[in-house]
Amino acid sequence: MRLDKYLKVSRIIKRRTIANEVCDAKHVTVNGKVARASYEVKVGDIIEIQMGSNLTKYQVLAVSEYATKENASTMFKVL
Repeated sequence: MRLDKYLKVSRIIKRRTIANEVCDAKHVTVNGKVARASYEVKVGDIIEIQMGSNLTKYQVLAVSEYATKENASTMFKVL
């Protein structure tokens, strides 16, 4: 699954267009490397998002095309 879609489906970022813009601005790294929106997310990846002065880290636990509001939080773990 593409990185921008994963961020939206898992509800880490609300909209896919915003996820795409954040990736284009090079504020997202996966496993220590700057990632584009088209990066294929895999289970076990570590995603870091820099929003202003906040740096948040997530570990990918599951990749699913669709997720309900209740299931979305099981797709990742905050580090």
